[in-house]
Amino acid sequence: MPVGAGGDSPAGCHRPKILHKRSHDMAYAVRVHAYGGPEVLTYEDVEVGPPGPGEVLLKQHAVGVNFIDIYQRDGLYKLPSLPAILGSEGAGEVIAVGPKVEDFKVGDRAAYGSVPGAYAEVRRVPADKLIKLPDGISYDAAAAMMLQGMTARYLLRETYKVGPETIMLFHAAAGGVGLIVCQWARALGATIIGTVSTDEKAELARSYGCTHTINTKREDFVARVSELTNGAGCDVVYDSVGKDTFPKSLDCLKPKGLWVSFGNSSGPVPPFELTALKGSLFATRPSLFAYTAKREDLEQNAAELFAMVLAGKIKIAVNHRYALRAADKAHRDLAARRTAGSIILVP
Repeated sequence: MPVGAGGDSPAGCHRPKILHKRSHDMAYAVRVHAYGGPEVLTYEDVEVGPPGPGEVLLKQHAVGVNFIDIYQRDGLYKLPSLPAILGSEGAGEVIAVGPKVEDFKVGDRAAYGSVPGAYAEVRRVPADKLIKLPDGISYDAAAAMMLQGMTARYLLRETYKVGPETIMLFHAAAGGVGLIVCQWARALGATIIGTVSTDEKAELARSYGCTHTINTKREDFVARVSELTNGAGCDVVYDSVGKDTFPKSLDCLKPKGLWVSFGNSSGPVPPFELTALKGSLFATRPSLFAYTAKREDLEQNAAELFAMVLAGKIKIAVNHRYALRAADKAHRDLAARRTAGSIILVP
């Protein structure tokens, strides 16, 4: 049945009636059977099965929602096959362990940030993609921070090494990744210029450490960046918006600056000539998968993220919670920019 019938809060969730006897191998999940708008999201009972070699069975307490889920739902990013369960980050409790798993046991608290198939009550997860959760981090915070927080970490610590001398422009500064980046970059001593779409989001971004904000609904961000930097431009521009901010993002960079395109919330960046990179500019299209492909890289990224959160340097803003069955409303609100901070689904 289509999702959304039960409202957008966990308390208002009513599960649909099913015609077969429910077993421990079944769980509710949100799947897509065809590409399209939020209406294609279907809340249904699916077979989970026991964990295989190298897998654990995770009872999920919270699931993260990200723009990549929308890209996959509407077909911008093609899924390997259909039907498919959306989502790629979540947190929960290990309830079964498959053969050849040595690092996890039943009862462990764990989370992941880049494993497809997250929109579900219960799911199988490869143990090598799972991270144990410290006691000081809640399931809600973990589900909201694994993909977004680890993305913030590689953007600031690897894609471009941000430091006290860095002047950076970050588009969508009041979003889930944006609020984490504002805090982390401020802790590194950087000057952060953030774009937002409302005055309320500008205030929120500033409260999380953004040095300067630009409301793109009434300000030209290129002109404002030039004013704020005395015409020098930025060292790096982090751009998850895409079509609406390109090629203007390039005009905000100083010579030899770096444009980091890591999302397409307004649509994909159109093809462009290399001559657009005037001033010896650099451009990159990074992904979390590439930065965490090796187990040691995943562990290092997560450990540094957890340390920042536990030290109080980063607060995870879980501002929006929806019942799992209301994933369609979460997608609509995210796409319409009615959200700020992180979004989670509660199974």
